[in-house]
Amino acid sequence: MVKDYNWMLDRAYQELPEISDDEGERFQVPRVRVLQQGRRSIVLNFGEVAEALRRDPQHLLKFMTGETATHATFDGTRVVFQGRFTQESIQNLVDIYTKRYVICPVCGRPDTHIERDKRLSFLQCDACGAKSSIGKR
Repeated sequence: MVKDYNWMLDRAYQELPEISDDEGERFQVPRVRVLQQGRRSIVLNFGEVAEALRRDPQHLLKFMTGETATHATFDGTRVVFQGRFTQESIQNLVDIYTKRYVICPVCGRPDTHIERDKRLSFLQCDACGAKSSIGKR
């Protein structure tokens, strides 16, 4: 039995996910909460930020320690940086990380994951299928 074209087209449209108008609000990264203690800066909600980005906290931490040129320790929920950093500077690093390692450069969506291929890393977009090189960081 041969199914006609219109029936198959209707079935395909029914199986498509619904598109919402609030696309910009779907992806919300929480603002970092930074506490200063002497010469240390503590990011209280680091685990929450990494979870919202859907990235390994160690990868985010490696990026941030490289950019700040300092040592940091992660205990599962918070990070303690050696040195005084303002909330704005830490938030700026999270924003840079998000643009470089989370947002797809082709379609602008956050539906991505990082793939390693030998010594290179790629940002693979689940929404549009694009694969973009992101270097060795």
